[in-house]
Amino acid sequence: MSGSPSGAGGGWAAVDRRLAELAARYGLEPTAVAALRTMLEVLADDEHAATTVRSPIEAVDRHVADGLSGLEVAAVREAERLVDIGTGIGVPALVLAAARPSLEVVAMDTVGKKVDWVTACAARMGLANVEGVHGRAEAWPAGLERFDVVAARAVAPLGVLVEYAAPLLRVGGRLVAWKGVVDPEEDRVGAAVAGQLAMGEPESAPTRPWPAARDRRFVTVEKQGPTPRGFPRKPGMARKRPLG
Repeated sequence: MSGSPSGAGGGWAAVDRRLAELAARYGLEPTAVAALRTMLEVLADDEHAATTVRSPIEAVDRHVADGLSGLEVAAVREAERLVDIGTGIGVPALVLAAARPSLEVVAMDTVGKKVDWVTACAARMGLANVEGVHGRAEAWPAGLERFDVVAARAVAPLGVLVEYAAPLLRVGGRLVAWKGVVDPEEDRVGAAVAGQLAMGEPESAPTRPWPAARDRRFVTVEKQGPTPRGFPRKPGMARKRPLG
């Protein structure tokens, strides 16, 4: 048996029970559950995984449940093409790819080792719908106006995410950002940037992907018109000289 879950209620039996609960909640096929279990095994065994949360009994909530919660957003359920910017260990990219085999998923990160890890993990999970891209969202012409959803989890303030996402989205597509507690100023700046980039008013909805989760929410922003001229700006400018 791979891995050695630790912590309260540790053991693979507890992990499997939790996966079964998530499968019932989100209507997952057995193949999806098996793939997600493999992901947890890889995380437990690989000390090079870019996360401090590697114990399966913890990771099943902090990574798998958190990623699956994206299915509560209609845009994610209905998307054909999704890019996860700043994918890190592949959440939500790998999780959503397992849950929705028909979804075309791109896992993008500026750190090549992270992209390599995610693509290797996707292969271990048996996922054929994941592409890894090493690069920056602002410097990826192949992605322009291609995606139904730009997903982002723990990547950047909302205003920066809106600027990253707008050029990658088709008109009618949505930025979907996994967020915790956000300062009102971040919300204000996000709305101001959205107004400059033909994006709609940010919408917020609470989520509780696991019982102990607090103050989790999704912020979604719809692209309402063509990307204005001059965007995307040069790589790094969204953070160095933020709009709004």
